[in-house]
Formats: sequence, C-alpha cells, structure tokens
Amino acid sequence: VQLVESGGGLVQPGTSLKLSCVASGFVFDDYAIGWFRQAPGKVREGISAIRSSRGSTWYADFVKGRFATSSDNAKNTVYLQLNNLKPEDTAVYYCAASARINSNYDAGLSVKYDYWGQGTQVTVSS
Repeated sequence: VQLVESGGGLVQPGTSLKLSCVASGFVFDDYAIGWFRQAPGKVREGISAIRSSRGSTWYADFVKGRFATSSDNAKNTVYLQLNNLKPEDTAVYYCAASARINSNYDAGLSVKYDYWGQGTQVTVSS
C-alpha cells in the first residue's frame, strides 16, 4: 500500500494550491481517503475526507468553504484544493486511507486511518 502526496510549496497569502494524493496497492473504491495537516508543535488535525464510491465527503468546520476535496477514480487520485491560503495554514499536509470510516465523526479521526503518505509541506508567507 502506498500513498504519495505532491503539490505543496511556498506561496503568498491569498493564493491557492492543489494537492494530489496518488494511491496504490489497495482497492481504491473500498477506502475513504482523508486529508490531515500538522503544524509545528500542534496535533494533527483532520481537514476533509472523501469516499467516492458512496459519493460522500466530509469537511472540518474550520475549512469554511476555503478547501475542497475531489477524486479521479480512474487515476486512483484524490485532490485537495486550498484557496485563499493564510499563514496559519502552514503545515505538513498528509493523505491517509481507511476502510473503517462509517460516520462523519470517524472521518476526522487520525486513529481511524490505516495507511499514510509521507506528507507535503505547505508554507504560506509573504
């Protein structure tokens, strides 16, 4: 099982980034893919999750419409569109996969995810 994130970088406040997570080694349709982030000195927090086979998505409250997740099943890829980025969005962003997501509550819990990518750094600074 492998998850590979890409698309991070150094950007100015107010700009956008699109992160990608390419999955391999498991049946993509059987899993939910979640996005998490972890800033220095802070706990890892859930951002969003998607289970494309069920047409379902979940977002953390703090996203407030700025971020959006989508998937391309043909490419086994999940995306996280980050808009109107702020300095407080600076963190390492991770994608993770789980076959144990059964509720919106589960979707934001890192302990529910079995497989993790290596992360991609997003730095928002002027």
